[in-house]
Amino acid sequence: MPKQMPPAHPFDDDKLHEECGIFGVIGVTDAANFVALGLHALQHRGQEAGGIVAHDPEQGFNSARRFGYVRDNFTRQSLMETLPGPLAIGHVRYSTAGGKAPVIRDVQPFFGEFSMGGAAIAHNGNITNADALRRELIDHGSIFQSNSDSECIIHLMARSLQRNIPERMEDALRRVEGAFSVVAMTRTKLIGVRDPLGVRPLVLGQVGDGWVLSSETCALDIIGARFVREIEPGEMVVINHDGVESHRPFRPAKPRFCIFEHVYFSRPDSIIGGRSVYETRHQIGVELAREAPVDADLVCPVPDSGTPAAIGFSHQSGIPYAMGIIRNQYMGRTFIEPTEQIRNMGVRLKLNVNRALIEGKRVILVDDSVVRGTTSRKIKEMILDAGAKEVHFRIASPPTAWPCFYGVDTPNREKLLAATMSEDEMREHLAVDSLKFISLDGLYRAVGEAQGRKKDCPQYCDACFSGDYPVEPSDQIEKGFELKAAE
Repeated sequence: MPKQMPPAHPFDDDKLHEECGIFGVIGVTDAANFVALGLHALQHRGQEAGGIVAHDPEQGFNSARRFGYVRDNFTRQSLMETLPGPLAIGHVRYSTAGGKAPVIRDVQPFFGEFSMGGAAIAHNGNITNADALRRELIDHGSIFQSNSDSECIIHLMARSLQRNIPERMEDALRRVEGAFSVVAMTRTKLIGVRDPLGVRPLVLGQVGDGWVLSSETCALDIIGARFVREIEPGEMVVINHDGVESHRPFRPAKPRFCIFEHVYFSRPDSIIGGRSVYETRHQIGVELAREAPVDADLVCPVPDSGTPAAIGFSHQSGIPYAMGIIRNQYMGRTFIEPTEQIRNMGVRLKLNVNRALIEGKRVILVDDSVVRGTTSRKIKEMILDAGAKEVHFRIASPPTAWPCFYGVDTPNREKLLAATMSEDEMREHLAVDSLKFISLDGLYRAVGEAQGRKKDCPQYCDACFSGDYPVEPSDQIEKGFELKAAE
């Protein structure tokens, strides 16, 4: 039996999570070592498990898939020596809250042997018609090895009649709906693809004479790679020893990049669309202070994702910034919670209030989002227990009222606080002195859209806030999910 990961800590369970990070390298000695470093930099996108597939001209394809952190598995020389070669791809995966117990066969990259040779694939995103595709493929004889929607791509490639693997991948991805950034490899090629809307990120870099594909630019930095450009929405790049070829296998579409990448998912030291994620989050705080001012003594972030926005709020409002809450950096997801008494401590295991700063103060807490609201209530209680006079929440995203179906771990809609309560009702539920979210227009201004959100043609995917799904989630609708009524 594979070792199963312990349940997420309550602090993590009340956050939205990106479910995947992908990375690939070609044209370097011991490419798998570069991939391991890249996946380490992308660990925030997935902490449950990771995998690497490498190819060596003499030994062929080799793979390793493990539960746990990259640092605990892919830094061991004995393992990395089994992954030789100048070409490798990798994947980190996040555990879906409340889902099935993890099994090793669900860990990517997935590998398949075709008539023209082997290929491996790693996918970030979510295929919204995966159930329908799986039924069709099984009816035609496909045998699935995992519960992952990503495996559909391998089976579609196997059934394609195209002449080579890149063309088979194009053929397969034209059948796929939803969001996908893909890194794949053959014996001699590294392949990267983004869906026509470009919902999930993918970037191209160069290291020496080699090439790199990554979910984020921060992973290029760790291996000393130079950022070249973003893979464009609807683009496929095929990379070999001759360089990079660009293809356009899909019909052109208006891009709808996930706006929550700016708010929370991406690391603050990454660059998205030519913009620093840190600077964007700082600007979110500035916009939030303009929209929802409040008289208070301190601005404190909820660590760590609320920090840039809290600094921006402080700069704009003139209210002093302070680290009123300290995060225990050594309290990871694998912490053993041995007794009910310890479990009931909940958030206090991970966050501690800086009592000397908080006592007697009117405190503004800046957080990135409110999902279920359970953590917000606990943090508020901690602040009051430390002697705060008032507690005001300022949230660096609009109310999360709709689930995401494009590769983000989101609770069912009825479990989202904003789906069932107004802002005033949420304030009463959280029992705070005030609660304000940044507006959707304010968020758009913070990411560089001076005129705000274009109602008839949104510039980003903001479905978790607006209920405006750029790709119809057909599998979910079949299960009874109701789309937002037309206004």
